[in-house]
Amino acid sequence: MKNKNKFWILIGIGIAVIALLMLLSSVLEVGERLRKINQYLEYGFYVLAFLILYFLILNPIRIILKAPSFSIEAVLQADSKKKQRIASRVTKNLLKQELPDQEKEKLRLALQSPETMPTALSEYFQKTLRPEIHQIILRNAKSVLLSTAISQNGRLDMLAVISVNLKMIKEVVLKCGFRPSYTRLGKLSVNVFSTAMIADGLEGLDYYDLFPTSTANFLSEIPLLKPFTASIIQGIANALLTIRIGIITYNYLVSETRDKTKLRMNAIKESIKILPVVLKETLSFLPKRIARIFTKKEAKPENA
Repeated sequence: MKNKNKFWILIGIGIAVIALLMLLSSVLEVGERLRKINQYLEYGFYVLAFLILYFLILNPIRIILKAPSFSIEAVLQADSKKKQRIASRVTKNLLKQELPDQEKEKLRLALQSPETMPTALSEYFQKTLRPEIHQIILRNAKSVLLSTAISQNGRLDMLAVISVNLKMIKEVVLKCGFRPSYTRLGKLSVNVFSTAMIADGLEGLDYYDLFPTSTANFLSEIPLLKPFTASIIQGIANALLTIRIGIITYNYLVSETRDKTKLRMNAIKESIKILPVVLKETLSFLPKRIARIFTKKEAKPENA
């Protein structure tokens, strides 16, 4: 078991190094082109690239790793004394956050009753925290959909997917007050990296190769969306994978089961449920935004 945990930790570290090297390669490639224009322009670009890399990639990773490790599963499987000790630590950590007074009062009462604290904590995560986590996932999925649909560069899509997914995991960790184990973080890194590589590979893919001819023709005939259909489909695919990563992160923290197949199937089912909401909120305003670009503003009537 320990060897298996070490394996996933090493995989996570390896993927982080590979992703950073790929991003560094892209930065150096752009820097070399800028050098032909002006040397100082190249230096300025490197400084800007480092700041972007730090705030979008390195800092979220630092915040995630700094958080204490915990899972509801660990609480429920521990002996009574250890269970109470872990639950007490997590409850105190949650009380430090900005919570509604009613929720804080429930957590304070739970602290006074060590026997029922683990159960109360599990109930808090399932009933109170779940809707808030879903909003975090929803918001970040919309960001991925828009950014990768607008971008026409595979490497930029990859950067967008990595940065938004890290931001989402960071927000989930901060909201819960703790992070998954290093082993599960290693597994999450595999999911994030594979999603980023898919985002890179989807660029330039013809959607006629993905859908039946009738479906592709229908999509291409949607008013105002015809020139953007392929990009929007790429954005939808990336958004679906982002939703899945967000749900897996949350399940790693609050799920009471160790059944990997069940966790994976639950993540897929919930992703499919959330995706229509993301599409409705994101795509509903796109035609209006696009139409405004080509529509002249109505002249305001002059005051008599």
